Amino acid sequence: MIKFNRLKGLSVLACFFCTCQIQAQNRIAPAYPLITHNTNFSIWSNTDELNNSTTTHWTGADHSLLGMINVDGKVYRFLGKEQTNYKTILAAADEIPYDVSYTETQPDASWTSKDYKTTNWKSGQAPFGDDDKNVKTLWKSDNIWIRRNFTVKNTASINELLLKLNHDDNVEVYLNGNKIYETTGWTGSFKYLPVNKSLLKTGENTIAIHLANTAGGRYLDFGLVDKQKDATGENLVAKQTKVDITATQTTYEFTAGNIDLQLKFTSPLLLNDLKLVARPVSYITYAVKANDGKKHAVKVFLGASSDIAVYQPSQLVAAKRYDTGNLSVLKVGTVDQPVLQKGADDMRIDWGYFYVAAEKNAGAIQYITKGADAVEAFKKGVTKSSASEGRSLSLNTVIPFGSVGSNKVERFVELAYDEIYAVQYFNNNLRPWWNATGNETIEGQLISADNEYNSIMQRCSEFDKEVYATALKSGGAEYAHICVLAYRQSIAAHTLVKSPEGETLWLSKENNSGGFINTVDVTYPSAPLYLIYNPELMQGMLTGIFTFSETGKYPHPWAAHDLGTYPKANGQTYGEPMPVEESGNMIILCAAITKVQGNTDYAKKHWQTLTTWVDYLTQEGLDPKTQLCTDDFAGHLARNANLSVKAIVAIGCYAQMAEQLGEHETAKKYRAIAENMVPKWIEMADAGDHYALTFDNKNTWSQKYNLIWDKVLDLNLFPQKVYDTETKYYLTRGNKFGIPLDSRKSYTKNDWIVWTASFAPEKEQFDALIRPLYIHALETPSRVPLNDFYDSKTGIRENFKARSVVGGFYMKVLADKLHTN
Repeated sequence: MIKFNRLKGLSVLACFFCTCQIQAQNRIAPAYPLITHNTNFSIWSNTDELNNSTTTHWTGADHSLLGMINVDGKVYRFLGKEQTNYKTILAAADEIPYDVSYTETQPDASWTSKDYKTTNWKSGQAPFGDDDKNVKTLWKSDNIWIRRNFTVKNTASINELLLKLNHDDNVEVYLNGNKIYETTGWTGSFKYLPVNKSLLKTGENTIAIHLANTAGGRYLDFGLVDKQKDATGENLVAKQTKVDITATQTTYEFTAGNIDLQLKFTSPLLLNDLKLVARPVSYITYAVKANDGKKHAVKVFLGASSDIAVYQPSQLVAAKRYDTGNLSVLKVGTVDQPVLQKGADDMRIDWGYFYVAAEKNAGAIQYITKGADAVEAFKKGVTKSSASEGRSLSLNTVIPFGSVGSNKVERFVELAYDEIYAVQYFNNNLRPWWNATGNETIEGQLISADNEYNSIMQRCSEFDKEVYATALKSGGAEYAHICVLAYRQSIAAHTLVKSPEGETLWLSKENNSGGFINTVDVTYPSAPLYLIYNPELMQGMLTGIFTFSETGKYPHPWAAHDLGTYPKANGQTYGEPMPVEESGNMIILCAAITKVQGNTDYAKKHWQTLTTWVDYLTQEGLDPKTQLCTDDFAGHLARNANLSVKAIVAIGCYAQMAEQLGEHETAKKYRAIAENMVPKWIEMADAGDHYALTFDNKNTWSQKYNLIWDKVLDLNLFPQKVYDTETKYYLTRGNKFGIPLDSRKSYTKNDWIVWTASFAPEKEQFDALIRPLYIHALETPSRVPLNDFYDSKTGIRENFKARSVVGGFYMKVLADKLHTN
């Protein structure tokens, strides 16, 4: 891996990026985006080599895409991994309901033994948990002890014994009195854990489990399975030679014997074209050619799991194949279709339908099998459907390339998801933006995507070059690299719909940090990306919050935190308000919209509400009382200097908008309020060589990332000395993966570091603050879609992944754009 310890390393790195391709063995991302339409349709590879792991949904659940290539009869795997087949020994509740004995009172020390008598224990049916909609037995205490007796007729035939376990939180598991597993933490799905099969006896057996709840939810389901041997033997594996990520595409190159394969995943999220952003279709493109100058028989296989359309793999699905226009289409969805019934953070969609489409005139052959049968069917050339209903089916597409020589031959398939209804908005079920009227069809979207394939690919290529070049000019190669990694991830954490009044709504899901919808302090950090490429989407992130207040549904004199828990936007579900935080965010972002659009239309529409919020800030913003800010994981804080900055900047923003609206006296009044607050802030926060985290403790410090808007929007409220002093101090606090968020702990937020770096007075200071974020992307042990909250010393994520806030990486680009126009 490339490490640069001196400032001059940046120019060396820029030369490197310009003169060579990144090789696959040189990691370029913590996880690689493949399909990135929205928070429901979001598939990633979490290893540097595409065929080293199963592809997953951003939550980590398997959303398997399996790719094989047949070259002259030899089969090579290049995408994902084959499905592991399990034979049930002891069924979990996702297969068959079962009863256990349990107690919530600590038993004596012998409770794990096979012969223990469960006198006074209760009987209950699994699964256990605290969500009465998804469990059979409610458990709401801190601890539970469970015993399950069962019989095994014959252990001799077991190949590999595994514990099948889904638990929340800490768990200890015993088999016949022997501890076989213990861990701290929780899972969101079943994990398969190896067990010494000699501990399982022919005849009577007992599993005993202790589960402890430490925070959040509670859940337990478990069983035993036998991992089966692959009947077809090990497959050959294609050699990956390159990987590249651009704003809209991830491209891999492989060698499979005498054939070279280029595999390209394209989600055409061109932000200046909402019709294209909304179309729920992504492409997988295959380009093959011989590498030895001879002709070779080639065909390519894609197996897409029906698990892409379920919340849990235990759900029954129905699948079919049909034709539309020039396309052969595979369709799958759950039998039950519980539309908009579930709302949670760690959730996959289980309504609507997943589609795979391919051109008939290219010879595509499509069929459906059980997931376990897909590879063997391809190897044997069997192309007849053998399943139409069940669990974990495989939607199979075979594309024959015929006899391939040294000239490249290209084909593509389309992957799509029709949610039917995307979100519920103040009790109105809203269709996706592309079908807002209900008069469109997914077949129409697939056909349009097919007809426009060549032009869309060209547009994506040109856009990708533009995004990279713009970021490179603003911040250099390292900065451009992390901006590219952020692009699709940020967009794919949103859904695009129209309100009942026809307004554009661009609603985020607060991925992996609560699951809230349209969270204001998630909108705020993500804003730069959308302000640059489509401010209509920026409006679409604020409109719902304005509606919440202006309809009287949120009766407070400050802005709401969120609109609910995704996918239901019916009103705030977060536990408490963040009055200064969210009011400041909304005012600042309205001012930013006004600046980039060059008009006051949006601010004028909501002026009365903005006035209510700014008056709250003039009263409470300078020296905030104990409350949360966007960094709520750090807990409540009184006299927060950075939160005070936000209030001051927001008041200045309001004054700026008032001036643009022609309300000169109002502008003068609020400008004076903001200006008068600044010297008070400096006096209260001054800690000598830096400014404090809180006004009452000069031995603290924090990143003052909210200052950036004073620069970007040309408010000119804070003197340059504040920026000079803070930046110099930050450079003394750096760790390997960035400067900490503040003096309390070593964790950091990389979006805020970019904002902090963007007001650094000197380019070398910017480079020094950005470099650790680039190194983090290359070296973090946390192999998940780019996480924004991690330990600045170890690089290990504290929490969060796949969040939209990384759109904030574009802050330097936004600053430069506004100051060059």
